[in-house]
Amino acid sequence: MGRDIDGAIGEGWGGPEQLTGSHVNVVIGRRGSATAAALMTAFTTPRPGHTPVLACVGEHETAYEPIWPPLIMMNKATALTDSHQTLTWGAAQVGLGQGVLDAVAEGLLEATDEYIVFVAVWVNPSASDETAIRVANREAMLKAVRMAVKGRDPAAAQALVERRDTVTSPFYTGE
Repeated sequence: MGRDIDGAIGEGWGGPEQLTGSHVNVVIGRRGSATAAALMTAFTTPRPGHTPVLACVGEHETAYEPIWPPLIMMNKATALTDSHQTLTWGAAQVGLGQGVLDAVAEGLLEATDEYIVFVAVWVNPSASDETAIRVANREAMLKAVRMAVKGRDPAAAQALVERRDTVTSPFYTGE
């Protein structure tokens, strides 16, 4: 890594559609930094339907293995149903972990505990396809880490400024 990435942020969307897609926001904090302390406080203050977890993978609880660098995930959509909880802490957790491991394989992050990766993840409460959710989260996570580590493309940022009067959102229906 060429620059200090403490406090680096990124976002990513994965998946072909809103039902099976995933949106993530990532912040990277150096262990022991003010960034990590603030994020750890925010992410470890659970609220009903929002549970922070240290992302782990494995076939059953005796074989769980944490993703490294440490990945702390928090859901953005309130997980109220069993199926949404299973998708979020099952398929999404695996996909997010795979995305971080992809970032390590790409040389964006190192598999040490120097940095902690924090992610807020949105999984559609109406989703049902576990594989699509896993794949979307893997894709979104890698995109977000790339953005956090490499920074935002200056040309894309300037193009956004130039389009500022016409920007919209899939969740905005006004004029």
